[in-house]
Amino acid sequence: MSLFKKIFSSQKKETLDKGLEKSKTTFFSKLSKAVAGKSKVDDDVLDNLEEVLVTSDVGVNTTLKIIDRIEARVSKDKYMGTDELNTILREEIAGLLSETHVGEEVEFAIPNDKKPYVIMVVGVNGVGKTTTIGKLAYQFKKQGLKVVLGAADTFRAAAIDQLQVWADRVDVPIIKQNMGSDPASVAFDTLSSAVKQDADIVIIDTAGRLHNKVNLMNELTKVKRVMQKVVDDTPHEVLLVLDGSTGQNAFEQAKEFTKATEVTSLAVTKLDGTAKGGVVIGISDQFQIPVKYIGVGEGIEDLQVFNKYEFVDSFFNISG
Repeated sequence: MSLFKKIFSSQKKETLDKGLEKSKTTFFSKLSKAVAGKSKVDDDVLDNLEEVLVTSDVGVNTTLKIIDRIEARVSKDKYMGTDELNTILREEIAGLLSETHVGEEVEFAIPNDKKPYVIMVVGVNGVGKTTTIGKLAYQFKKQGLKVVLGAADTFRAAAIDQLQVWADRVDVPIIKQNMGSDPASVAFDTLSSAVKQDADIVIIDTAGRLHNKVNLMNELTKVKRVMQKVVDDTPHEVLLVLDGSTGQNAFEQAKEFTKATEVTSLAVTKLDGTAKGGVVIGISDQFQIPVKYIGVGEGIEDLQVFNKYEFVDSFFNISG
């Protein structure tokens, strides 16, 4: 239990608890039915638990790993009461996430040895990509960092306009061209401007189209290649934004984007409006790519740095 004796920001934790309320309520409703009339964790309970986890969007492969972990503990402890199941779930899922999430991020931070630090943001339209970029820019600027945004999603005029709204709101510069312009050209201009301004961080929006994976792959590869003409080894991070409320569809999007480009981190949004919060556990485990940020509300402060202990504590804390 020492894993969960952590000091969290009370305000951040309250927002997280509230954001995961629907997921937690639905999960515990299913769990209660799964263990009804049972005092001991046996094969029937484990079979029911497996169904609960799968239907909570944790995913089949990750569910089987969790069940295997719990079975190992049951066989070792001989007798395990169903009243202990919640605690065991918290510990085993935190342990599973620890295999992907080394260390505990608690703040919005970037490496000190990369300037400007370049993040390329990918994801299909409608997942909250542009909003995530705006909220990230806000958090980094709040720390005194100089941020530049690049509107390289030139496929839709609305994407450029939306990013401009966020740039105005956060009061950071944005580099953009007309709709239909070459995304790589926008990325080149953005990095060139950022270098001249001595910016600390650059966040590049990209087109959210998956209808043709080959085109997407070629476009993202070209954007990367052109950026490297300005700053070597960029982008330093490729952040894939996924909509948590789409459940298993988020898995499919993650599969497609990880085939199209080298994704290094994930942001899972819209967790506050859904009962599918378990998808964070499955995606984190299945893709072995760290979930870096989660969206748990519409407010500008409601994008949080993902912390495995905080998340699992909020999700499985029945008294919270």
